[in-house]
Amino acid sequence: MIILFGVFIRYDEESDAHWVEFKREHNITSDIENDFYFRYPSFQDVHVMIFVGFGFLMTFLKRYSFGGVGFNFLIAAFGLQWALLMQGWFHSLDPATGKIYIGVESLINADFCCAGSLIAYGALLGKVSPVQLMVVTLFGVTLFAVEEYIILTLLHCRDAGGSMVIHAFGGYYGLAISWVLYRPNLHQSKRLNGSVYHSDVFAMIGTLFLWMFWPSFNSAITDHGDGQHRAAINTYLALASSVLTTVAISSMSQKTGKLDMVHIQNATLAGGVAMGTAAEFMITPYGSLIVGFCTGIISTFGYLYITPFLEKYLKLQDTCGVHNLHALPGMLGGFIGAIVAAAATESVYSAEGLINVFDFEGSFANRGVGTQGGFQAAGTCVAIAFGLVGGAIVGLILRIPIWGDPADDNCYDDEVYWEVPEDEESIPPVLEYNNHMIHKHQDISESNFSSNPQK
Repeated sequence: MIILFGVFIRYDEESDAHWVEFKREHNITSDIENDFYFRYPSFQDVHVMIFVGFGFLMTFLKRYSFGGVGFNFLIAAFGLQWALLMQGWFHSLDPATGKIYIGVESLINADFCCAGSLIAYGALLGKVSPVQLMVVTLFGVTLFAVEEYIILTLLHCRDAGGSMVIHAFGGYYGLAISWVLYRPNLHQSKRLNGSVYHSDVFAMIGTLFLWMFWPSFNSAITDHGDGQHRAAINTYLALASSVLTTVAISSMSQKTGKLDMVHIQNATLAGGVAMGTAAEFMITPYGSLIVGFCTGIISTFGYLYITPFLEKYLKLQDTCGVHNLHALPGMLGGFIGAIVAAAATESVYSAEGLINVFDFEGSFANRGVGTQGGFQAAGTCVAIAFGLVGGAIVGLILRIPIWGDPADDNCYDDEVYWEVPEDEESIPPVLEYNNHMIHKHQDISESNFSSNPQK
């Protein structure tokens, strides 16, 4: 990394010491015009989401909280360095000097780029080694940079909050890897694949950080002015709406009417995911509420019915249920964006507004809204295809038996990769003893009490 940064990466004109001259030459009156003061609050919020939000959301397993938050920290810190390079090569490489110029927006984009791999980690949580996660991130960031270039630059889609490029891609990428790495004997770790009271509280911290800052996430790289303002409002409303439907469906699904913490931790965020593409469009405030309403229902049903179905029939083990929080709502978000774009009219946006929102400039000056809608839908399909095909290939690489992944009876357990303090006995010893007895009952009856003399 040090060598690559030394060769390629430099400060851009807004973070370079030549800013004083740049300001004079471009008639900029005040330092407040520097992009830093505009983007940095968004950057802080996104950064908190990546490290605190995603990290703590994954601490829900009773014996895998170190791994959830610690490996999240590791791969995000590794991924953002590689992302600055990969995205730089694709988006901001100066042909004259062969250098990449980075500023505060590059940092936000690098964080976004990591998000794809962190989502994929959710599907693999507890079943892979840290080295495998580094491989997932290396390829994940690379694939992300390529699909993002295709979708945003070549197809000219709009995707401010990344429903397509981040969530649909990251979700299907993780699911494909998990499918290839299927463990038929994972039931040997079943006793650890669940939460305890305090681990669910920790996971809820992650949920609330993500929930609070999602409007920043969806608006972080939108256009200055109305685009950013609108994206924040739309996301805020969709999130609020998805909480209500999640609670309603979660309660309805139980005969006793009780709530399930898994739904509250995850499906409440689905509105933010599905709003990612359409956030900067004129979807109207009630439109945002409808998006949140629908995705809250769909995501909760996903946890109730789709995840068990995938595990049983498609042999797909998805620890965190990323299919229901990222993959499915991300795909829906992409298609919602396509519909809203195709339905855009001059009376709603104004002629200049249409050009501004959809960037109908340069070689895309003659593109109509219907065509734009078609390309938005195509972009969603590209993201999903990259996720599934890329994930399958990465999964095959991870099946080579050199990565030190945990055994089937050692999954979801921090003991494998961390120094765990002795006194932390979260599983009561009696229950543990009973559990072992259940498994060993067969062996005992065969060996000790067998009349067969050979034994």
